[in-house]
Amino acid sequence: MNKLHMIAKGVAPVLAALLMTACAAPEFKQPAMDVPVAFKESQLPAAVKVAADGSTWKQAQAAEAQPRGEWWLAFNDPALNELIAEATRANANLAVAAARVKQARAIAGIAEADRIPQVGVNAGAQRQRQSDLALGLPAGTPVAPGNAFTANLTASYEVDLFGRVSSNVSAARNDAASVEATYRSVLLSVQADVAQTYFRLRATDAELETLNRTVQTREENVKVNQRRFDLGDIGEFDLSRAKTELATSRAEAIGLQRQRVTTEHALAVLLGKPAASYTAGASPLLDTALLPVIPAGLPSSLLERRPDIAAAQRTMEASNARIGVAKSAMFPSLVLNANAGGASGNTVAEVFKWSSRSWVLGALMSMPLIDGGRNKANITRSQAALEESVGTYRQSVLVAFAEVEDNLAGLRILAGQTAQIEDAVVSARRSADLAQKLYTAGRSSYLDLLDAQRNLATVERNAVQLRGNRAVTTVALIRALGGGWDGANAPEKVAQR
Repeated sequence: MNKLHMIAKGVAPVLAALLMTACAAPEFKQPAMDVPVAFKESQLPAAVKVAADGSTWKQAQAAEAQPRGEWWLAFNDPALNELIAEATRANANLAVAAARVKQARAIAGIAEADRIPQVGVNAGAQRQRQSDLALGLPAGTPVAPGNAFTANLTASYEVDLFGRVSSNVSAARNDAASVEATYRSVLLSVQADVAQTYFRLRATDAELETLNRTVQTREENVKVNQRRFDLGDIGEFDLSRAKTELATSRAEAIGLQRQRVTTEHALAVLLGKPAASYTAGASPLLDTALLPVIPAGLPSSLLERRPDIAAAQRTMEASNARIGVAKSAMFPSLVLNANAGGASGNTVAEVFKWSSRSWVLGALMSMPLIDGGRNKANITRSQAALEESVGTYRQSVLVAFAEVEDNLAGLRILAGQTAQIEDAVVSARRSADLAQKLYTAGRSSYLDLLDAQRNLATVERNAVQLRGNRAVTTVALIRALGGGWDGANAPEKVAQR
């Protein structure tokens, strides 16, 4: 008895150490990231004002489940609202992402099922005849066939000694959360793509409108020069130049129509419609378009709101949990089994008699002894997968910061360009008007008029293109910030210069 006590006393610390080393998954440690205090662009003196409300920066806090808001409402455009709602319902990529969420949740449910006992029932009937030799009887002994009826209730349960089940459940849950975050990322991408494509389409319409005005001007020039040529006031050179400019402008308008058709088809795909069945009406993007002011907020809040970062975070946690699954394979597993039921060789009714009962209770413990290093290699693989997911997370964060800075810089630069180009439009229109008057009065050549008109057409097209770029970049900034934001639902009208 004393020897047994001494053995138990010596084995206990070993078992305790074994349990400690074989606990589920290692504690997850959040990778350290060098998060800037504020976005660089938001601190520049000439930067676009994105936090002009004077609000103080807040500390980062978990916000993955916070609603991101219907950010597109800030553009105050009913047509855009309708398009995004339609794409949310019918986009094919979004449907694929939603199906993946269902799969991931189902896999998590499968893992959860291992937490509870597995109970089943079986029943069977058979008729057989064994040979006399198999029964140990003399050869030729007649053996009558017999019936066998069984009905059993079975149960099994794996005792989670070393955390295999809990680690597997944790990994599956985080996988599902990662897929859900990826769905939100796809949703944001689809919505942003619709908005950007819509604004590109409207900018193209505005550019076409500008080109059509240029064509009308060129047509009027041809008529005037034709009359003057017929009267002998000018030579054929001026008339030929006027016709050349008219044909060139028409060709540019035709080429721009091709660009519009391509953009329209892209929008149809985003809406889940065949390109042949969708037609978008012309809606030029005017300089009175409403563009919201986007508050970038604190860089650390980006980690809370970007769905791709949330997906990378969950993938890290799932990889960490799988290390626990891999480690648990090196230690014993304990499965409890139970089987109770009845058997009869006569009738089915006798199976359920108390005298026909049978039961079995058991426990099976197993562990690997020689596996050729398989389990150790699995642990190494799981640890490497965690390292990979950490690297992916860091890269996602860096890309997110860069995208926000890119778009903040883009809006700042586009605002400066717009101010200059709008001044240029005013000057170019004045120059074209003066050139027309001088040419009509015979005080300047047609080349001077042509140069002024060509310059005006170029400047007006640049102004329209900048207008579209500002709208597209505004959407890009919203996408980079992870979708919605606080306090930016009221649109601000772009000041006319």
